[in-house]
Amino acid sequence: MLRLLKLREIGADNPLILYRAETTRRLFGLELSKYTDCERVHKSPIGTLDIDLAEGRYLLSGATNGTVAIHDLEDFSGDFRHIYKHVCGVNRDNRHAHKHSVTTVQWYPLDTGLFTTSGTDKVLKIWDTNRLIPADKYRFDTIIYSHHLSPIATKHTLLAVGCEGSTLKLVDLRAGSSTHMLKGHKSSIFCVKWSTKDEFILASGSADNRVMLWDIRKAKGSLMSLDQHNKQSSSGTKEACTAHNGHVNGMCFTSDGLFLLTFGTDDTLRLWNTSTGKNTMVNYGSIRNDSRKNVQIAISQNGCPDVVIVPNETNIEILELHSGMTINTLRGHYSQVNSCVYHRDRHEVYSGSNDRNILIWVPETATDYDEYLKSETQSKSRNKFVSRIAATADSWSSEED
Repeated sequence: MLRLLKLREIGADNPLILYRAETTRRLFGLELSKYTDCERVHKSPIGTLDIDLAEGRYLLSGATNGTVAIHDLEDFSGDFRHIYKHVCGVNRDNRHAHKHSVTTVQWYPLDTGLFTTSGTDKVLKIWDTNRLIPADKYRFDTIIYSHHLSPIATKHTLLAVGCEGSTLKLVDLRAGSSTHMLKGHKSSIFCVKWSTKDEFILASGSADNRVMLWDIRKAKGSLMSLDQHNKQSSSGTKEACTAHNGHVNGMCFTSDGLFLLTFGTDDTLRLWNTSTGKNTMVNYGSIRNDSRKNVQIAISQNGCPDVVIVPNETNIEILELHSGMTINTLRGHYSQVNSCVYHRDRHEVYSGSNDRNILIWVPETATDYDEYLKSETQSKSRNKFVSRIAATADSWSSEED
């Protein structure tokens, strides 16, 4: 690191090299935070999380009892140990709350004034953050497993919705109505994701073991259906286009949109080239997945290499994106982990679980730095105490002295 700093200082290296080196070091050294925590507010399992893209400051969480919470990820107390406070949320006594489990939460990509939620009560809600009441709501005939707003869209405000039925639905927030229905799947759609490269490309994963890519500008069927055998089996005969040998209930695009990672109940992760639709054949090993709902997985960005962050029962696996090699296993939850989100600015991971806790995983720090922080905090506390004594001390002195 000192060498990279020196090369950066004299202008011999591109600044991006130092940035990527430090990002990679932090990603490879993730551990459970010893000094920060999220205030515990949920009284039932946490199924979904999201961090706002506008500021990277607010964490949104949804639970199986229909509640939603917002935590502020900034702390201005200056204390060595601190808790990210719960600032507001939708409680059970709120008449606008979901009647059943919240399956997906997402911030509006451009600002924190709006956020979206959907659940097993078959309702999609667009919330006014300041008033904590729905600005709009959409009722569906079946359970909603997942929804997603494009993080890069400028020419449309379409929200993709994956439901218990086989039809993928698009809701136009500007028009306030459902505009498109994409048909191609044969069973429930568990996960949907917009591309991070092209605002018109959409991916969906279903209980029919298929992953489909859609171009919403085209009236015909899907753009392509991904095949785990790349259209050809080991025996040389064409097989059915299935991406997994089980239900597909998790997916995530890389930050550049060139690859799509999918997660199936066949306990496998698969990495796909989005331009060709080919399976890259990266072997990530067996990762337990017996969930019958959407599972949130994440991919880092600007690392060299980038890493995959995926729940594995009560643990979280950190894997190299393009080699599949296991880097680390994060242990700390007491029950099934349902969701993982990556903070792109801090290189931290936040996870939600059935144990009702939100855990924070941060890059490890040297023990001497930890001791320095402790000593600084204790010194500040002593100075405050001395200042209070001095301020309240009796300034009277004896004239006899």
